[in-house]
Amino acid sequence: MSDRVTTVLVRGDDGALGERVTRLLADRRDLSVVDGDAADGPVDVVVDLEVGDHDRIGARSASVTSFGDELLDELVRRSPTHLVLVSSALVYGAYRNNPVPLTETAILRPEHDFVFARQLAGVELAVDDWRRAGTDRSVSVLRPAVVMSGGHGPLGGTSALARALAAGYGRRLGREDPGAQFVHIDDLASAVVRCAIERADGVVNVAPDGWVPGDRVRALGGGRLRLPLSERAVEVITSLTWRLQRGPIPPGLDAYTRSFWVVANDRLRALGWEPTVTNEQVFVEGTEGAWWSSVTPKRRQEVALGAGVVTVIVLTLSLLRLLRPRRR
Repeated sequence: MSDRVTTVLVRGDDGALGERVTRLLADRRDLSVVDGDAADGPVDVVVDLEVGDHDRIGARSASVTSFGDELLDELVRRSPTHLVLVSSALVYGAYRNNPVPLTETAILRPEHDFVFARQLAGVELAVDDWRRAGTDRSVSVLRPAVVMSGGHGPLGGTSALARALAAGYGRRLGREDPGAQFVHIDDLASAVVRCAIERADGVVNVAPDGWVPGDRVRALGGGRLRLPLSERAVEVITSLTWRLQRGPIPPGLDAYTRSFWVVANDRLRALGWEPTVTNEQVFVEGTEGAWWSSVTPKRRQEVALGAGVVTVIVLTLSLLRLLRPRRR
């Protein structure tokens, strides 16, 4: 057995996931974590946690595509033989005819209006081109379910994207909500390290066993008052709400709250990985603090006024519709 130490470069090591991944890598004697700020030089493995980081990309007012270009430049400079890319299960898309659960062989059908998922799929294809262009190259593309964790600050808490998805369930009256999956950030970190060690080549889904039924998600979230509104009315209110308070549902993301896109974790388990937190536990821990508590008083006032106007308009239209004489 070779005593050679594998060098690993982690892109995005300053974030919540990066801190956990770096710590797990540093605990292994057969791995050496390379400082990303050091002079350019070859490494064995590159772990990218930036391309799939919705909040990081938003904070830089950038795009997934631009982050992907930066990653490809890094691959040219570092000449690794293996890449671990954290993408998202969002690239599968949410459709009524999706297999339940989705396996790694499912085709990519990201929601067209949700630019983040569409661009993620594009980066995955570009990375696959890089793999095919050289010899002895392999790529692990991790597609995690909704990632959550408890706590606050840069190394804890739940991303804005995850909060948006969690807030999206249970908003429609008389409609059956799809099941949902939530993976703990610590379990995702261990999956990243597992794929780096095993150099798993191809797509690897990341999620706990099974999923949470839609009605159970609603119950865990404390339930919501759901008005008897049409699908179109819900879409209008959702769009206005997002514009007023930057949440809870970004444009294009709403489709992922209406249909199944849960994934199977068989391949990851075959690599020796095991989840430590269940879907329900992750959801409860990740949603302990409601989004409203983090909104400033000024923004709360704007939201309240906007919501009041929207409610009056919707109720007025509904009343007029009821009073309108029916055609014989």
